[in-house]
Amino acid sequence: MNTRISFIIPGLFLLAGPARAQIYDTNNDAVATYAGYGIPAYVDGQGLLTAFNNPTQIVSDTASNLYVWDSNNQRIRKITPDRTVSTFAGGGTSLEGYGTNVSLSWGSVGTMVMDNSNRIWLAMAAGYWGGVTYLLTVETNGNASIVNGGLPDLNTGSGICFDSANNLYYSGGNRIYRYNPGSGVAQPFAGSGIAGYFDGQGTQLTAFSSPAALACDQADNIYVWDSGNGLIRRVDQNQNVTTIAGGGGGYWSPAADGNGTSAGFSGINTMFFDHYGNLYLMCGSCVRKMDAQLNVITLAGSFYQVGYANGPGNTALMNSQGGCLSPDMILIADSGNNRIRNLTFNAPAQPVAPANLQLKTYPGLQITGSVGRTYQIQSSPDMNNWNPVATVLLNSSPYLWIDQNPAAGNKFYRAVLLP
Repeated sequence: MNTRISFIIPGLFLLAGPARAQIYDTNNDAVATYAGYGIPAYVDGQGLLTAFNNPTQIVSDTASNLYVWDSNNQRIRKITPDRTVSTFAGGGTSLEGYGTNVSLSWGSVGTMVMDNSNRIWLAMAAGYWGGVTYLLTVETNGNASIVNGGLPDLNTGSGICFDSANNLYYSGGNRIYRYNPGSGVAQPFAGSGIAGYFDGQGTQLTAFSSPAALACDQADNIYVWDSGNGLIRRVDQNQNVTTIAGGGGGYWSPAADGNGTSAGFSGINTMFFDHYGNLYLMCGSCVRKMDAQLNVITLAGSFYQVGYANGPGNTALMNSQGGCLSPDMILIADSGNNRIRNLTFNAPAQPVAPANLQLKTYPGLQITGSVGRTYQIQSSPDMNNWNPVATVLLNSSPYLWIDQNPAAGNKFYRAVLLP
């Protein structure tokens, strides 16, 4: 168990030294404006002829539709792949209901995510209900309903993510919780609840300090932005907690690109994965990426400067909060500029290491026959005793058949036209 004990002494600050230079990606990253003309307002329409007012969260469904939490308009806006902007939910008077008949103005939304069924989840705090944070869902048909209120330590600053089984994980109270939407039960998954720093296993031998943004990879590992420690931590399904990136120092850690614990993070708003195992980090004024080898680089934006500028990644400026991946680009909820921005890049192929490759050969035969007729493939060790191994319907001629499960001793194959 890798253990480090951290103490924070009031009034004592550790100076971390000057920030190091950013390492920019070289895959033709470029930032453009996807929707919104920058003036805070509420206008549906097409592309740049639309308006948002402090958009803070954005998610994508499996059809590449985007959903934006337009916070000051208190609505969820939908953007189709042709950049048509419409109102998906909000603007009505009902606490629960459909689409624009429902009100989303009864609380403040801190987090918006989408599960594996294209269902939107909001963490929403209702001030007039004692500030209790509720989980609100919006179905694909626009039906909004309260799922659960008063989950332990859930708050509008909680990070939320889903694993492959659609279990929900959220951060809060210096813990990571796992919540089963079917049973409505939430249980501590990692962290003792006492602010600190411990790598280890389970809920008693690990500690976080103000964990926030979460992301889940394809192996169901949960990645945690441990904001109070300035670290990215990983929690596997056996509840083992490991520090994988960040140099510590909490809010005083300088931003720095590099590998693993040589990288530094001063803040992360949102995290999400692609299918290659790359973790994307929305860091306010820049978008960063950590690959499977823990190399951290900058895709676009600046560590030091907010603003609005389109162009190549190293010249682009933003003032963003949320982000998501939608097949071939990153979409950015640029709250400070009241726009939705897109970051495009040429993702390079990632070759598999030779140690992870295995060359195999398989026997087979090519049939030139009658399309639409059925043939039986037979094998034999001696050309005397034939045994059927497959039945194929020719959908083309010639037709290539490969035996992917060759039995030991088979040396010969033939095809027989069935009546």
